[in-house]
Amino acid sequence: MEAHLLAPLLGATPPPVPFIALLVSGGHTQLLLVQGLGDYVLLGESVDDAAGEAFDKAAKMLGLGFPGGPAIARSAESGQPGRWRFPRPMTDRPGLDFSFSGLKTFTLNTANSLKPLTDQDRSDIAHAFEEAVVDTLYIKCRRALEETGANHLVVAGGVSANLKLRERLDQALNATVHYAP
Repeated sequence: MEAHLLAPLLGATPPPVPFIALLVSGGHTQLLLVQGLGDYVLLGESVDDAAGEAFDKAAKMLGLGFPGGPAIARSAESGQPGRWRFPRPMTDRPGLDFSFSGLKTFTLNTANSLKPLTDQDRSDIAHAFEEAVVDTLYIKCRRALEETGANHLVVAGGVSANLKLRERLDQALNATVHYAP
């Protein structure tokens, strides 16, 4: 994961240290304060499933295929906003840790309540799920930036390719956001 974290430093405009890093993949969801090469402070991490793992499992529950991130994103494009509001786990308490297992359970229970699922049901659930994950990641990133005073955020890992996440971070954070290539 260190390679993902440091890849933006090789770009034309590398972020100045210190900066916040969000490492978000199928195996990791971590927020770090990067103070220099090899000098990292773990601020928060997933206490259960990583965000990418949650995307994969939610996609499987909905019969959308693998990898789950792109499958959820494609399906969510046709989803009806506001049909459901899924929880934003651990955003109502202090700290920077993440938890996505309850969101998976909420997704499963929602899907089971509608069986048999229509394509529109799948899209609506995918939309609500993606929105909840994006909001959760955004809230924790904003909190990390505020708590540390950093004004640059590096986002790396497979989930960083999610366009809704990028759009939200780029538009809503009062920080410069850098993405790993």
